[in-house]
Amino acid sequence: MITARASLTPTTYPINAMPSVNPHNRAVATWLLTCCALVFLMVVLGGVTRLTGSGLSMVDWRPAVGWLPPLNEAEWLSSFEMYKQSPEFQKVNSHMDVGDYKGIFWLEYLHRLLGRLIGVAFLVPFIVFMVRGYIGRKEWPRYLLMFCLGGLQGLLGWYMVKSGLVDNPQVSQYRLTAHLIAAFLIFAYMFWVALTLLYPATSQNRHPMYRRTLWLTALIAITIVSGGFVAGLKAGKIYNSFPMMGEFWIPPGLMALEPGWRNFFENMTTVQFDHRLLAITTFVIIILYWLAARKTDLPVRARKASNALLHTGVLQVVLGITTLLFAVPIALGAAHQAVAMLLFTAALYLLHSLRAE
Repeated sequence: MITARASLTPTTYPINAMPSVNPHNRAVATWLLTCCALVFLMVVLGGVTRLTGSGLSMVDWRPAVGWLPPLNEAEWLSSFEMYKQSPEFQKVNSHMDVGDYKGIFWLEYLHRLLGRLIGVAFLVPFIVFMVRGYIGRKEWPRYLLMFCLGGLQGLLGWYMVKSGLVDNPQVSQYRLTAHLIAAFLIFAYMFWVALTLLYPATSQNRHPMYRRTLWLTALIAITIVSGGFVAGLKAGKIYNSFPMMGEFWIPPGLMALEPGWRNFFENMTTVQFDHRLLAITTFVIIILYWLAARKTDLPVRARKASNALLHTGVLQVVLGITTLLFAVPIALGAAHQAVAMLLFTAALYLLHSLRAE
């Protein structure tokens, strides 16, 4: 009996304390997490830029020499003259003078400046860590990929802005959502690598909840992507009621466009309906996941992450409904986007805590 009991006692999955971490790895992880924080700030600032209608205020792109804003009145007038040639000024903001223009210029300028600063904050420490041997030669491609993805994100941002500088003074919802997806991918990649440096694997055994957590993380990501289309189409400005959409549970016109697939990306009613449905489904699954996790032998940090996921999910639903009811005011819209990223972060952390360790 003693032998039988002993064979049942060990468990493969507990992780009660953070393993000893090489100081070099800890330094690299701290750097990556700092870059993650900057990307998080970039996403939030990008949301504020969009919500305030500032995203099309800078009609040129000078990645190498565009660090400085206009420094005198002549430069401001020159910049304003360029803006006056844009469809946004001609069709929406023709009432503006140079003082009004400055008001929308600064947010877009700060957004682009932060993107450049993130590049510097990544590249300079990376070179230092390579020279000092903190990052081995075999690991260089991983970090070079991060840097290249950041550069491509800048190109994608300008590609998005260009879509609003042609005829219609509104950026393409496809390009805006692609820009958002790229930011989340860069964030997820850096965050995962940082966690792997802080929590190195000690076995090949994944927790039984890993696959379920992977699917939940994917569902959260899909819901966020659907929110990108809501933002791109300004679909949050219609049907500002909950739980019904106006007088309807299922509003008319969901499949009004031909071919049918366009409705999921171009029909404001359908896009808002889909986002509502995905958000509610995701929230219900988070609750069910948390209830199942309570009955499971989870590692300590996974249990904390599971609780954080539930709390963040509750906050996000409350924010989402409130943002909708008030027709997307700037503060609530920005908060809703920020908490979406926090929810995604909690899911990633939870998933990583259940991987092979």
